[in-house]
Amino acid sequence: MEELYEWQQLIQLIVDEIDICIEHSYSEALTLRFLSRKLGYSEFYTTRKFKEIAGVSFRDYLWKRKLAFALKEVRDSEKSLLAIALEYGFSSHEAFTRAFKKVFGIAPSEYRKNPQPVILRTKILAFDRYFLGLGEIGMQKTTEELKIYFVTIPAHKFLHISNNESNGYWDFWKKQSEIPGQDCDTISGLLDSIKGKLDDDGGSQSNSGSGQLMAYINDPAGRLCDWGFPRVECYGARLPINYAGEVPEQMTLTDIPEAEYLVFEHGSFDYEQENRSIEEKMETAMISFDFDGTGYSYDTSSGRIIYMYHDPARYWKYIRPVKKYGEA
Repeated sequence: MEELYEWQQLIQLIVDEIDICIEHSYSEALTLRFLSRKLGYSEFYTTRKFKEIAGVSFRDYLWKRKLAFALKEVRDSEKSLLAIALEYGFSSHEAFTRAFKKVFGIAPSEYRKNPQPVILRTKILAFDRYFLGLGEIGMQKTTEELKIYFVTIPAHKFLHISNNESNGYWDFWKKQSEIPGQDCDTISGLLDSIKGKLDDDGGSQSNSGSGQLMAYINDPAGRLCDWGFPRVECYGARLPINYAGEVPEQMTLTDIPEAEYLVFEHGSFDYEQENRSIEEKMETAMISFDFDGTGYSYDTSSGRIIYMYHDPARYWKYIRPVKKYGEA
């Protein structure tokens, strides 16, 4: 199992380097040669292990990642389509148009006029020791304190899928994968293609996690959670209140009114070393928070939403709805 994990770490290194190669306009042959030499394996062995572990061929992954980067250039820049085609390794405007239409179902010229949600080839997510049942390495305890503060969040929209029965991130995606068109790659790819996400920090890159987050909506029809009330688990993205774009058929767009929340925030951390210990610290802080003197309490009424941001390079934070004493 540890050997498999080591190879998965190498595959993660490959997908990170692929994005760098795309940014430097390396050809497929140059990209594979560069990666193989960096890893110390033959090109044949590297591509074989990539497909074995990632579940997709190296060539297909690279091709679709290039198109994902190119799509954002088509959508957001004023570059000519020929310039974009050549930048991402296509021999001509026609070759680029054929590839773009084959993958996204629409010509780049039409997409530029009318951007719509399409499924991008998102970056393969980091492979996870927890998912493999290996747990943390060393259970290192962080000494960093949590920041706890109240905040008012303006009205916005939340575009999402939801599950009434799931329990946690991995279980959520396991259950969603059994529903056609609601697996992680499809939903992340759709959300990645939508412009204007409120939490998006991905810039022009195709970043499967940027602007996307887990959420929990208080709902009597949901699963009774460890916090003592029923909730529905969701995955989606926050959008401006005036968002008027197309809504993918498998997703729901919900208006979230302006409201007050209590935030529990931890800064950047080592995912493999600290994830579980920080989770325990967050849970303890939320359970033991003393509302005396604040004039507030948690709001577990139906319809209120909880946001959960989990980005080890930046932070981990829960944003929980609150209400003033005496409010229904």
